[in-house]
Amino acid sequence: MNRRRGATALILVCAMSLLAAPGLAHAAPKPKAPKSLEEVRKEIDGLYHKAAAATDAYNAAEEQAEKQSAQVVALAKAIVAGQSRIEKLKGWAGAAARAQYRAGGLPPEAQLALSDDPQQFLDGAGRIRQGEKATKNLLAELARTQDDLQTYTQKAGDHWQTLEANRVKKEAAKKQITRQIAEAKALESTLEAKERARLLQLERDAQFKAQTAWLDSGVLKEINGKASEQGRKAVQFATAQIGKPYEWGAEGPSTYDCSGLTSQAWAAAGRGIPRTSQEQLRLLPRVDVKNMRPGDLIIYNKDASHVGMYIGNGAIVHAPRPGRNITIAGAGSMPILAVVRPDA
Repeated sequence: MNRRRGATALILVCAMSLLAAPGLAHAAPKPKAPKSLEEVRKEIDGLYHKAAAATDAYNAAEEQAEKQSAQVVALAKAIVAGQSRIEKLKGWAGAAARAQYRAGGLPPEAQLALSDDPQQFLDGAGRIRQGEKATKNLLAELARTQDDLQTYTQKAGDHWQTLEANRVKKEAAKKQITRQIAEAKALESTLEAKERARLLQLERDAQFKAQTAWLDSGVLKEINGKASEQGRKAVQFATAQIGKPYEWGAEGPSTYDCSGLTSQAWAAAGRGIPRTSQEQLRLLPRVDVKNMRPGDLIIYNKDASHVGMYIGNGAIVHAPRPGRNITIAGAGSMPILAVVRPDA
């Protein structure tokens, strides 16, 4: 037992001596190699992509909030009108009941016996029956109006809860958008002027490479659709906005986000379409890429977070992202998810 303890102690002393030796001390972790500009570009693109997805969520919540707010206002007006109607009906029902009581205080047999003119009595009895029917109708309408008022109140409460939920969604999306854009700008601000210029060139090179690959597939040879009259007007509106800045959540007239541009362009053409790129994908009819025509909308990325308008010759007009202006780009410069047609 003592030998084992002695051996253990000796091992520990040797181990401590080795660890204390300068040459065997734990090496400090190697500093990370600086990121290449291409890595920085991809990181910035990723941040702006997340901001775009959050912008779509913000726009959807805002659109729903506007609808819910309008419904709450309409229901509030209906509640006020219902309450006013109930007060009137109660007044009419009370007056009818009092009149009926005055006319029907004696049994019909006694009224007939005491009447000098039996015909007059019969006429009066008929009017009383009409009054009774009218009173029943009033009471029935009063009950219906009270039921309607209760329904309106319940619906108003439900819509108010939905409105509040959408407000919370908007605030959460707004915080996410602000954070992602701030991170992207902070990352970009660490670069020198020459590096930022090079970064922009890398961005253009990546888009050109994607567009070239798309065109090399031969897809443009199959695209020969002509714009409809409304499509032509939508393209005219969208291209007239070229040079205006991107701003998330904006629908013009001086700034736009991607779906703000496409929805307003089609509104100018006389066709209302959903506000967000995700809803545009969900609700508008889809067409094959080979059947595209100017005015159609191209939805990009797996999460449908971006949209542009096809203008012909393999090009789109779109609002790219914060820090960029509305411009023309290759239709295949980003991953295409689907093509939708507002005026199908």
